[in-house]
Amino acid sequence: MLGIVLALAGAAFATIFAGIGSVKGVGMSTEAGMGVLAEDSSMFGKLLVLELLPGTQGLYGFIVSVIIMLNIGVLGGGLQTDMSIWTGLLYLVASLPIGVGGLISGIAQGRAATAGIGLIAKKAEDFSKAMVSTTLVEIYALLAFLVSLLSVLALG
Repeated sequence: MLGIVLALAGAAFATIFAGIGSVKGVGMSTEAGMGVLAEDSSMFGKLLVLELLPGTQGLYGFIVSVIIMLNIGVLGGGLQTDMSIWTGLLYLVASLPIGVGGLISGIAQGRAATAGIGLIAKKAEDFSKAMVSTTLVEIYALLAFLVSLLSVLALG
């Protein structure tokens, strides 16, 4: 039974920590965006894109968690009550890249998005520069996601 507990801890870790990164990132960029919208509501579409980008980390963590739960039978039936401690530990370790990577990159992407919002508040025509700069952080979130995803899929 300890194996299942460790695997579920991994699923929780991926969702909780990647989600915290997204919440902080989306929150800080949205705060900046609201200030700009108070001055110019026509910027809503551009701001929304930048505000949403840090939210992907939480989504990546959620996907990894769902796959872990499918693999161990929590979702879809067939719970593996005889799972070894080592297998459970492997699921926990597989969740670390997106948990830690999502936490750090979500906050970093929120900062980048906030800076981008400041840029387009002054020069709306520089939206593409703000967008590209903000998505640079996404590369590292995607790498963390892929490492966790491929690891969890290999365990299933």
